[in-house]
Amino acid sequence: MSAKLKSRSNRDASMVFRPTPLLRAAIVKWAERQPERLTLSQAVCELVESGLKVKEADPSGHRQERRARKMAGETIDDMISANMTADVKAASKRHLLDGPEEFSRVRVDRRKASRSADRGER
Repeated sequence: MSAKLKSRSNRDASMVFRPTPLLRAAIVKWAERQPERLTLSQAVCELVESGLKVKEADPSGHRQERRARKMAGETIDDMISANMTADVKAASKRHLLDGPEEFSRVRVDRRKASRSADRGER
């Protein structure tokens, strides 16, 4: 547990949290597996801190998306013809990863292009 949370009195750190019975049981089970004996409150604090650290490690929250794109890129590299030039390979890979231009406006997993980009302005 962080020194900041340990140094606070219980009164300063009070917060109401009412987990479902299933979630409470999972927290208790997790606390029982820890090397030090934790109260339910301490276990919740530890889990929250742990979750926040994971979020800080990947602030964009797109780790799974980047991983999938990398795997797709590696698979495409294996499939692309070896006798293509580097530029043609790169263009083919980009086209396969991004999809046809006709569908770019309806993709929900991509940011919408600005209106000036749609008109060809930069």
